[in-house]
Amino acid sequence: MPWLELALELEAAAAEAFGDALLAAGAQSVWLELGANDTAVCTRVSAILALETDARALAAAAARAAGLAAAPPFTLARLEDEDWVRRVQSQFAPIAIGERLAVAPSWVDPPPRAAVVVRIDPGTAFGTGSHASTRLALRFLERGVRGGERVLDYGCGSGILAIAAAKLGAAQADAVDVDLQALEAASANARANRVAVRVATPEALAPGSYDIVVANILAQPLIVLAPLLAARVAPRGRLALSGVLEPQAGEVAHAYAPWLELEVGEAEEGWELLEGVRR
Repeated sequence: MPWLELALELEAAAAEAFGDALLAAGAQSVWLELGANDTAVCTRVSAILALETDARALAAAAARAAGLAAAPPFTLARLEDEDWVRRVQSQFAPIAIGERLAVAPSWVDPPPRAAVVVRIDPGTAFGTGSHASTRLALRFLERGVRGGERVLDYGCGSGILAIAAAKLGAAQADAVDVDLQALEAASANARANRVAVRVATPEALAPGSYDIVVANILAQPLIVLAPLLAARVAPRGRLALSGVLEPQAGEVAHAYAPWLELEVGEAEEGWELLEGVRR
């Protein structure tokens, strides 16, 4: 059965939201990778569509959902079944994260000497470790989880961060997302990795605070969520925010200033991870 591959490039700040919107609009699979535009931080968005899909209508619907003024220009290519499998699998080589953590799809061997391996296959939710913002958050968890912590992954997508926390030794790993498809994917991925992760919508999350709260979303939602996320961090607990571009870091940090001082912990490909300790 043939398929369509839709491909385009967007500024990095909009790429994740547009990728999520493509999935919600009916794309079979979406992945992101660093684009080739030398004039801006740019991300290539690729999506697999059913052959009969009206790609123009789907892209327009995704643009509206992602808050874009119009659908960005895109290319289409026809793929046979075996081409789809090869194309998708070729994008997801194993990724070493720091000194002891690695992310790998189920069909490849993990990097040598990886002590903790998270298995994530591409599917209907963002988060395979291929995007810089996800790698920043994973490295924060590798540094910060020593065993026994309560960890909240807010905006969990595939559940990769909660799963990594559980595999690194967290006593409790909770994953929250507004997207029910993402929660289903996170639950399935947790089962595949043989770890216990509790998934919930934001309104269904039980009261309580956490030793570590991590959110890999985008700058504007992180600003809006500041009171909610700060309230979930226990006194002397740690907060890490990813999905923030370098020019946005100051505005995001300012939104959290009443509760904790956020500083840039690490940066990669124009993205920054902000972290701090709750007062």
